Amino acid sequence: MINVHSCYSLKYGMVDPEELVQWGAGSGYERIALTDINNTSGILNFVRYSQENGRIPVVGVDFRNGIACCYVVLARNNEGFMEINTFLSKHTHEETPFPAKAPAFQNCVVIYPWGKEPEILESYEFIGVAAHQLNRFRMNPDKDGAKYLALAGMTFRSKRDFNTHRLLRAIDQNVLLSKLPPEEQTREDEVFLQRESLLERYEEFGELVLRAEKILESCSIEFEFAPRAASQNLALYTNSREEDLQLIRSLCEEGLKNRYDITTTEIKERIEKEIKVIDEKNYITYFLIAWDIISYAKSKGYYYVGRGSGANSLVAYLLGITDVDPLELDLYFERFINLYRQNPPDFDMDFSWRDRDDVIRYVFERFENTALICTYNTFQYKATVRELGKVFGLPKTDIDMLSGDKKRELKADPIQELVLKYSELIAGLPSHLSVHAGGMIISEKPINYFTATFLTSKGYKTTQFSMIESEDVGLYKFDILSQRGLGKIRDTLDIIAYNQPDRPPHDIHDVRRFIVDDNINKLLREATAIGCFYVESPGMRMLMIKLRTNTYLELVAASSIIRPGVASSGMMREYILRHRNPERVREAHPVLLDIMPDTYGVMVYQEDVIKVANQFGGLDLAESDVLRRGMSGKFRSRDEFLLVQGKFFENSRQRGHSERDISEIWRQIESFAGYAFSKGHSASYAVESYQCLYLKAYYPLEYMVATINNFGGFYRTEVYVLEAKKLGATIEAPCINRSKAETIIRGTVIWLGFQHISGIELKHMQRLVLERETGGEFTGFNDLMQRIEIPLEQLLLLIRIGALRSFGIPKKELMWNAHLNVHKVVLKSESQPELFLQERREFVFPELTETDFEEVFEQMELLDFPLCNPFEVLKEKPLDGVLAKDLLNYVNRKVRVYGYLIAVKKIVSAKNQIVHFGTLFDAEGEQLDTVHFQDVALKQPFRGKGIYAIDGKVAEEFGHFTIEVESMEKVPYREDVRYSE
Repeated sequence: MINVHSCYSLKYGMVDPEELVQWGAGSGYERIALTDINNTSGILNFVRYSQENGRIPVVGVDFRNGIACCYVVLARNNEGFMEINTFLSKHTHEETPFPAKAPAFQNCVVIYPWGKEPEILESYEFIGVAAHQLNRFRMNPDKDGAKYLALAGMTFRSKRDFNTHRLLRAIDQNVLLSKLPPEEQTREDEVFLQRESLLERYEEFGELVLRAEKILESCSIEFEFAPRAASQNLALYTNSREEDLQLIRSLCEEGLKNRYDITTTEIKERIEKEIKVIDEKNYITYFLIAWDIISYAKSKGYYYVGRGSGANSLVAYLLGITDVDPLELDLYFERFINLYRQNPPDFDMDFSWRDRDDVIRYVFERFENTALICTYNTFQYKATVRELGKVFGLPKTDIDMLSGDKKRELKADPIQELVLKYSELIAGLPSHLSVHAGGMIISEKPINYFTATFLTSKGYKTTQFSMIESEDVGLYKFDILSQRGLGKIRDTLDIIAYNQPDRPPHDIHDVRRFIVDDNINKLLREATAIGCFYVESPGMRMLMIKLRTNTYLELVAASSIIRPGVASSGMMREYILRHRNPERVREAHPVLLDIMPDTYGVMVYQEDVIKVANQFGGLDLAESDVLRRGMSGKFRSRDEFLLVQGKFFENSRQRGHSERDISEIWRQIESFAGYAFSKGHSASYAVESYQCLYLKAYYPLEYMVATINNFGGFYRTEVYVLEAKKLGATIEAPCINRSKAETIIRGTVIWLGFQHISGIELKHMQRLVLERETGGEFTGFNDLMQRIEIPLEQLLLLIRIGALRSFGIPKKELMWNAHLNVHKVVLKSESQPELFLQERREFVFPELTETDFEEVFEQMELLDFPLCNPFEVLKEKPLDGVLAKDLLNYVNRKVRVYGYLIAVKKIVSAKNQIVHFGTLFDAEGEQLDTVHFQDVALKQPFRGKGIYAIDGKVAEEFGHFTIEVESMEKVPYREDVRYSE
């Protein structure tokens, strides 16, 4: 009861903190202490569960070097908990062992295992005697001393738990179970004992147990939890709440001048309403911190997007946190913040992947009590099967079979049965702590008041609890996220500055200008948006064709319609039908049409679900917020929906709705669980898409270069190279006199960067570029060798890709020269000039020629794609294929097409059938879409990159053409001439 371990004693324990509270309440103990090993992850939940059950929680840490216990430290109060966290964090950060003697705690109790105690004990220090030590303890002359108490480790519920513990220790030590050292596992008798059983175990030394209980009586800790928890975030941005309020008002006034030409009464009233709620909920400082972060990013020229339900706030729009005008989209503020909302809002701020680290650094330096939030990585079943297979010493073939998808009948193999049995027990347990994708907290109190911390690889403090516990205790996170799409936008602006300096782009944040530009909307209408954020995906391309997407508002809707909740409820198809045929809108339920006229009576957004629950089902805003939580990706639980289902049905009946309508509408509501977007979130996505579309419409080649340098998006790099060529670019392989590490453009010529060559080391290429920029272009092979030292294997890669072609020397002659003149070298420093130029031996070579397509195969090997049309590499030119542009003439007819595979999506249908969706380019670079139902998908699957001959029937739906595949085979390329005899 003093040294109880939960599953957060990682790879050691396996009991959830909630279960421990329930066990303690039913086992006769007044108090139990959760003391996980070098970890505090389970403590906040343990405290919350204890308080909810009328129990007084006692918490601490079992400090261990390896598996050997140094001492158990209990917190007498919250200040003691902070002392423990500070001590644990110091050693975790520094990766140093714990000292044999505990530090001088002011608000803690320290218990040393008997035999490890120091010579002199402080008043707060005691000696713990384990039950297995009692026989020896009888011989202890000081056995009656007041410093001794019972230290009973409790980890296991049963023998099965002990077995699981040993397996977890073997996984942790990466050894066979039979080779697990005894000192790396604990004793089998560390079981959860009822109080009576514990007293029996200590027999004549029952006073040790009573003394331990006396110690526990002096310890307690408490926190407030949601929904009663007060904000623990930074309390003030300025010096007082009044100054904070005045600052946010003045920032709104300034933002009005930038965002609106005319300040209407509606705008003023909306500002006042929002500020009143923000102030009442004590979120003013939260908004100002977000504004501070964005202001720093702006000062550095960093491009960013404010995303998520924060777009519902006009104040956020005026502060520049988002670029979505909530009035234009009729976004209601209550979706973001309302007096009934139990969990706090959060701002998602996306930055370029190159800029995000600096923004995080700024936040840590700007605000004292800052930390990243951790996530709990849990054991996954299949991975655990593999781990246990190794622990039990099974051969790889057996492990592959056990962890595979194919079901099998277990025959008489007890070891395999044990692997499967214990994998089920271990799956779901926390394995190790990781770092949240972008969540940060900024606290008023020191972070160690709530948790111990560990350091990321970049040296940032990270909590030992997740965002769920963070919000539960009143710490509202900020999400500082990275996104390659934003890197593309920023890089495009830089590329335009050097390639078209006389044609500067329009302000990229002026989205109002973009959404009325027909050149931009044409890319949506024709679904030619490759490279443009999420609208380039095959699914969005299909949807935009079906919807004839032509406006900003239609794109906002499409962003949410494609989500699984709308699609699975059948309302995606219904939305398309009503969008294309206004007459069909009359079939909508009149109440739903009145609630959602803009979406034709179809629930599309989270807000729609809340409105329907409120106006159709009579749920109040607090009950409707339960549905919002159920739709949130953070919770994703249909249990949230079940909480209000009965009231929805009851209220709907009282309002006179039919059972059929009630059941159907509830079915649609429930299908949104965990999948729906808020309208503001969809709008944020649409804003970024329009910014990308603007750049592609007016600076297409620069935009494709930026896309290539950010390593694409939905597709691989090759697709964007092909798109650039289709848009009029000339694509050049890397060149030592033209290229840089990244891809660059001069006029309409795109020079691929050295970074795309497989096996190249960029440090050598950066030295090469620096030498070229300071000393001029390389004039020949000898000049290159005299001026820079390149390892032979790196030089051969450059020769093979044609990077030395400006010398006018055949590749094979260059390779001979490289082998004869370049030896293994030690690179000199950049500041060390060569005093004497070395003479290079000149050789006379016979005529060395390169055969047709040899260069193409080198490109395919080193770049992973050819720079020519891939159809040119086929062994035989296709003669009978239908092109994508002609499919409209073959609807419901069988055709053969030839397509170059660029993407495959694999799904399992509602009928548990495997279906593959293929996206391919035809010989003219136009997209083909294929669907492969289970028989074809399993018998004739895609076999990697290449060109496929596909036979199937052309299907058409809402103007989108799909080939329902009946048979498929991969078409062979011509023979690789480099290896032919």
